[in-house]
Amino acid sequence: MQATPTRIADVLIIEPKVFGDERGFFFESFNQRKFDELVGRETEFVQDNHSRSVKNVLRGLHYQIQHPQGKLVRAVQGTVLDVVVDMRRSSPTFGQHVTMELSAENKRMLWIPPGFAHGFVVLSETAEFLYKTTDYWFPEHERSLRWNDPALAIDWKLQMPPTVSAKDALGKSLAEAELFA
Repeated sequence: MQATPTRIADVLIIEPKVFGDERGFFFESFNQRKFDELVGRETEFVQDNHSRSVKNVLRGLHYQIQHPQGKLVRAVQGTVLDVVVDMRRSSPTFGQHVTMELSAENKRMLWIPPGFAHGFVVLSETAEFLYKTTDYWFPEHERSLRWNDPALAIDWKLQMPPTVSAKDALGKSLAEAELFA
């Protein structure tokens, strides 16, 4: 397993070592010791989530203002465009974003530390998406950042308007959003 920093250094691309032949493949998708070594600190995951979505579904951009969650995310079927926005007011990369295509084929994972908003859009016909979180889900602390805020200028690679939940349609702009210190 290896880690590569993105243009926001705290957000890491995690790539497993894949062993494959004509029978198929094998890889270690998670190893606590190796992960802690890669991110440079001990990280405890408390919850695993699994979602399935159809093409053009956009989920996010979500974050928890209290009980912030670090997330290790990956697509196990299909392809998504994963998007991360720095919500830390004191960060030199505040308001900047990283996009990364995650797919069953490339087997990449993305480490998103606490302090970021996260979302994804499905590029394939369907996608199954897994994420490990460092804290539990607290709906009363969940916030949504508006996915199409012009201040963010995110290229979602959309061919048509996405399908979003009612909650996500009401997301706040970066200028209106609650932020981390």
